[in-house]
Amino acid sequence: MRTLLPSLLLALAACAHAPAREASASVPVETIPARPEDVGTIDGVMHAFYDVLNIAPGAPSQWARDRTLYSPWIRFVAINEKAVVQDHQAFVDTTEPLVRAGFREREIHRETRRYGNIAHVASTYETWGGPAGAYSRGVNHVQLYFDGQRWWITSVVWQTENAANPIPPELLPPSRP
Repeated sequence: MRTLLPSLLLALAACAHAPAREASASVPVETIPARPEDVGTIDGVMHAFYDVLNIAPGAPSQWARDRTLYSPWIRFVAINEKAVVQDHQAFVDTTEPLVRAGFREREIHRETRRYGNIAHVASTYETWGGPAGAYSRGVNHVQLYFDGQRWWITSVVWQTENAANPIPPELLPPSRP
């Protein structure tokens, strides 16, 4: 196994980086400093994570603020029939048309597990809007680390709910009596 490990790691690294290299930087994203309230706590990061995507039709996007939440090596992984892996620029480029048409996404339930300077957030969301005005739900799995000064998101993996994969009850808000 040890002799296969370096080859396996190189192959995985190539796959993980391939979509990022293929993306063209069509949407300019300014580099700005992070807002302390956005990155000082896990709650702050998660609030900003959703806030930046809530855009009225035709309103300017908040991609510069969005970028401040992520480590330089961030990976976004959408899981449906297959995994689609993107870096921040590729995510912006593919998401901009949806956001530009007016988009809303809000967290409806969260489970956070923290150990030392790392945290995992399972964040159930609902969305509506975009060109078709569609409604959907799903779960974001957000990995974060604290560097002693601020929190950084290192990866986001999500799956949109469908008939074959309903959101499990433990990842939904408690039922109201």
